[in-house]
Amino acid sequence: MGKREPIELGNGIHLIDGFDMGEPGRTGSYVIEAEQLTIVETSASPSVPYILAGLEQLGHRPEDVRYIIVTHIHLDHSGGAGLLLQHCPHAQVVVHPKGARHLIDPERLIASAKMVYGNTFNRFFDPIVPVPQDRVIVKADEETLAIGPERTLTFLDTPGHANHHFSIYDPFSKGIFTGDTLGVYYHQLRDLGQSFYLPSTSPNQFNPEAMAVAIERVKALQVERIYFGHFGMSEEPEEVYRQLYAWLPRFIDAAQTVAEEGGDYTVLSARMTEQITEALDAQGVARDHAVYSILPVDMDVCAMGLLDYIQRRAKA
Repeated sequence: MGKREPIELGNGIHLIDGFDMGEPGRTGSYVIEAEQLTIVETSASPSVPYILAGLEQLGHRPEDVRYIIVTHIHLDHSGGAGLLLQHCPHAQVVVHPKGARHLIDPERLIASAKMVYGNTFNRFFDPIVPVPQDRVIVKADEETLAIGPERTLTFLDTPGHANHHFSIYDPFSKGIFTGDTLGVYYHQLRDLGQSFYLPSTSPNQFNPEAMAVAIERVKALQVERIYFGHFGMSEEPEEVYRQLYAWLPRFIDAAQTVAEEGGDYTVLSARMTEQITEALDAQGVARDHAVYSILPVDMDVCAMGLLDYIQRRAKA
């Protein structure tokens, strides 16, 4: 197992690298060191040993954890919740109203993920452990959770990436945990002094109109920090919004064209990657940079979701 010290982000928040899909810096879990020790995101079950090791490095025991929050139920964010819960006897899992039943009975979730990931499913996600119903807390839009005398989290319904997605506003840090609603932060480019964000459009509930509403809702909070599921903290929210609004129509236009040509997601993925490569070329990013090891998988999944959206829009 790879080892990486938890990343200190200030305001009592640390980021543990879950080495999702065996890759460093792909998916992370946030530890909020409040009176009620709280974890945001679990990644998939293979990430649980990293979470437990990270807790130990921070001086915490699994028995200390009180809340495990998942922004949505896609397996790279919630797949490890049931397994982690087995190690955290005093914890409860907090989830969106539309996601709770899938944590309790994950069969449909597993079947959907297998359609996307095929033969790699077991390696990336196994095992998927059901969450006992009596250990699930549902939080609807604008409901709150006090995790300390001066720290109360607010849950905001933020669909667009998925209908079962909420974001968690933390006034204490003036930040928000956005899962995938505000896309992916390609932090690998920080070593070049650059910031790069892309929408996350995976199947099968991607909706750009809902995503735009969610972006505006987050903007209205005037947050200073965005905590991404993939991966890490950004302290430039206006740049995040700008890049998402720039890329969303480009992705949708490309998807419409490919749909008219027959709808092959691999073709769309290649065209999206080409657009991104041109943008990174213009920024002086070498084509052997580490970011290119992650893009192909991301664009394949995004292409599937975009074409699914185009098909649903055509039938509406």
